Amino acid sequence: MSQLSLQSDGIQRLALSDMAEPRSGSSCGRHATRQLRLPYHLVEPITFTVDIILVVAISLLAGIGYNYFFLGLIPAANAIQTYAATGVLALTNVSAILAARGDYRVSNLVSFYRQARDLTLIWTGVFLILVGVAFSLKVSANFSRAATLAFFVLGLGGMIAWRRFLAQVLGYAMSAGAFASRNVILIGERSRLAASPAISEIRRFGYTPIHAFEIEQEERVTENKLSLQLRATIQKAIEAARVESVAEILLLIGWEQSWTIERITKMLSVLPLPVYLVPDENIVRYLGPRTINIGTTWAAEIQRAPLTRTEQFIKRCFDTIGATAVLLLLSPLMLLTALLIKVDSHGPVLFFQTRNGFNGRSFRIVKFRSMHVLEDGNAFRQATRGDPRVTRLGRWLRRANIDELPQLFNVLKGNMSLVGPRPHPVALNNEYDKLIANYALRNHVKPGITGWAQVNGYRGETPTTDMMEQRVASDLWYISNWSMWLDIRILFRTLILGLQPTAY
Repeated sequence: MSQLSLQSDGIQRLALSDMAEPRSGSSCGRHATRQLRLPYHLVEPITFTVDIILVVAISLLAGIGYNYFFLGLIPAANAIQTYAATGVLALTNVSAILAARGDYRVSNLVSFYRQARDLTLIWTGVFLILVGVAFSLKVSANFSRAATLAFFVLGLGGMIAWRRFLAQVLGYAMSAGAFASRNVILIGERSRLAASPAISEIRRFGYTPIHAFEIEQEERVTENKLSLQLRATIQKAIEAARVESVAEILLLIGWEQSWTIERITKMLSVLPLPVYLVPDENIVRYLGPRTINIGTTWAAEIQRAPLTRTEQFIKRCFDTIGATAVLLLLSPLMLLTALLIKVDSHGPVLFFQTRNGFNGRSFRIVKFRSMHVLEDGNAFRQATRGDPRVTRLGRWLRRANIDELPQLFNVLKGNMSLVGPRPHPVALNNEYDKLIANYALRNHVKPGITGWAQVNGYRGETPTTDMMEQRVASDLWYISNWSMWLDIRILFRTLILGLQPTAY
């Protein structure tokens, strides 16, 4: 097996050359591609936003225009609000059905015929239902029949015209390779990397393969074991995913090779990234909980990302606001603590230590110094009851969890979250990664100042492997069941348990 950089020759030239430049033979076309960059993941929300603006505008135009041109009246403010609300109500119902049918997907937005057909049927159906409800509730008298009919005709015509324009723009963007890229890594057999129909669609739909790792036929898994060469190359793929900004990993392997797929996927499970298996004729055994579209083809999800982009954004906003508020509130306590540390013992106020965080990347955690020593790396040793390394003040700081407060700066920097699996020192990680299955899966989310394991009694010293296994199980449960409400519950329980003497 060998890594194939997209700047090199070899199979990249054979399989990916059609994606390297826009599908235009002229320099003008290539120049246009460089100028036009569209964010692929924003196409759906932009389409929905334009739908709302367009329908509400048409509803206002129909209502206000009818009153002004035919009745010579200017509608009152409450009437204008009614027209706007009617547009929102109509679009909410129409868009919900369109979304359920997948009509907001980019691969379907480029099909004008499908859009025109679905819009005509859905718009007409929703319109008739709303008119029927208005008649049944005897509120139809508040709406002019002419204005209502105008809204129906103009709304349908406007939506179809907008979809026609959108289909043309998206079609041009895909043919020019203008979508902003999402970096992916390809792992597959030489023949599939060269001839898979999915490859020709990747860049058109916003994907940029930055590395390709080739599997030779003799390197397939036999007797449930990965060859040393195959294992080494998958490890290189993992390292590349950690260094580069990678969104997804695509596997192009014959689906009948179950052992190869399963073993490679198991190695890739240390990454907090979705892994997709590109189509093969034997798909039934590997159908995941959902599929994704890659152009005109699809892939089955065999590992999901722990948090969606929206969930990550919400959690990050909560972390930033919460950490800032707590720092402002507790800044006098933190200043007093720093002063007491300087008076109590020799050494720095703050203690920095290397720990592993999201995706296994190392970072420097910061705490108030509570020991006479500054252990890091392989020299680390867990604190025990009555540990002579702990200072007089440090024993109190650790019991009250005040030594953890500077980690709020790690939260603001983005290395940590308020809530998540506690980050362990590197020496502890290296030890338990060999003893506990799925230990590395704790790194699928950012580490936290507090976590589900800590509020359930698994904090402080872990003298046995069984205790660490229970902590890891709690961390993995948190990752699988994350919600904003769960984070709030954990923070509330942390405040209640904060002064209990459980650490030493």
